[in-house]
Amino acid sequence: MESKGIKGVPDFSCIEFAEKTKDYALLIPVINEGERILRELNRGKNAGIAEWADIVICDGGSTDGSMKEEVLRDLNVNTLLIKRSAGRQGAQLRMGMWWALNRGYKGIITIDGNDKDSIEDVPSFIRKLENGFDFVQGSRFIAGGREANTPLLRRISVKLIHAPVISLTAGERFTDTTNAFRGYSAEYLSDPRVQPFRDVFDSYELLAYLSVRASQLGMKTCEIPVGRFYPSTGKTPTKISAVQGSFELMKILLLNAAGYYRPDMQG
Repeated sequence: MESKGIKGVPDFSCIEFAEKTKDYALLIPVINEGERILRELNRGKNAGIAEWADIVICDGGSTDGSMKEEVLRDLNVNTLLIKRSAGRQGAQLRMGMWWALNRGYKGIITIDGNDKDSIEDVPSFIRKLENGFDFVQGSRFIAGGREANTPLLRRISVKLIHAPVISLTAGERFTDTTNAFRGYSAEYLSDPRVQPFRDVFDSYELLAYLSVRASQLGMKTCEIPVGRFYPSTGKTPTKISAVQGSFELMKILLLNAAGYYRPDMQG
C-alpha cells in the first residue's frame, strides 16, 4: 500500500516486513534518530511490545543509516513507511495514521522515536482503548508517572502555559500536553467532525488539535501514567528549537484555542 496524490496525505513508500497481526498499531515517527531509535526498539523487543501491537516506523527521510531493513526486522518492526514529500512531524503522523486506518487497525498508539518514553507502557494504552476510550494521553505528571532530568524551561512551559491552555480549549484537564505518547481509537480519527488528513497539519498542529477535539465532541478520554526520561548529560533529544520552535508552539496553541483547526472553521 502506497500513497501518491491523495489529498491530505503525503506521498510515501511502504515496506511491509510482515502482514497485519494485531488490532493496534504503534506508530513511531523518526528522522535521523540514530542509536536512540535502535535503543528504543530494543527495549520494546525485550518488553514484548510486538505481542501487543504491530510496530510501524514513520520515517521522515533519515540519512543516518538507522533504517536498515535487516536491523528493523530483527527488532520486530512490522512495517517501514518512508515519506517522499514535504512536511514534518504532522505529515509523518498523517502518513502513518492514514496507512493504519486503511490497514484496518482498531486503534493507534504514537510515541516519539528518541528513546525518552517508556515504550514498555504500550499495553496500558491498548487496555484503555479496548475499554472504549477514544483518546488516551500519557502523562509523567500524574500519580504513577515517572520522569528524570526534565529541562526546567520545558517543565515550566508545560505546567504553566501549554497544559492550562489545552485544558481550557478541550474543556477537560490534561497535564502533559506536549507528550506525544498517546492512544487514539479508529472511531475518533475517522469521525467526519475531526478530519486529521489535512495539509494544515504539517508540524506540531496535529498533536495540539487531537489533544482537544475528542473532549470537544464528547468522546471518552483519559490520562494514564507513563515515563519520560531525558539524558543526564549531553544534548537534549528534541526537534523543537529554543526560540523559533517555542514561538511556533505558542502560535499553534493560540490558533488551536481559537478553533482554527476545526474542519468547520477551515471549510
